[in-house]
Amino acid sequence: MEEQRDEKLWQLAKRRADFQNSLIGFVVTTGICWVIWYLTSGRHGYHGGTPWPLWVMLGLGIGLVFKFLRAYKTDKDTIAEREYEKLKNQNK
Repeated sequence: MEEQRDEKLWQLAKRRADFQNSLIGFVVTTGICWVIWYLTSGRHGYHGGTPWPLWVMLGLGIGLVFKFLRAYKTDKDTIAEREYEKLKNQNK
């Protein structure tokens, strides 16, 4: 007999799996960018300025932070339920 899955938990599990995949992609992508930077200009002596892989990390990192918050820190249904309970208790 097949087990019925809880739809809320399934959606949360999918968001967390998506974040974990994105984290792996972030590490691999930024690692490749730093290797390219090192092989093209980093090993010949760094002359100041901002290494371009930092911009890649910043851009990808912003998206990664939002995915993390969505997967692990906020659940809109839970927040709405807490607000509902708070309003319900104020009206008693």
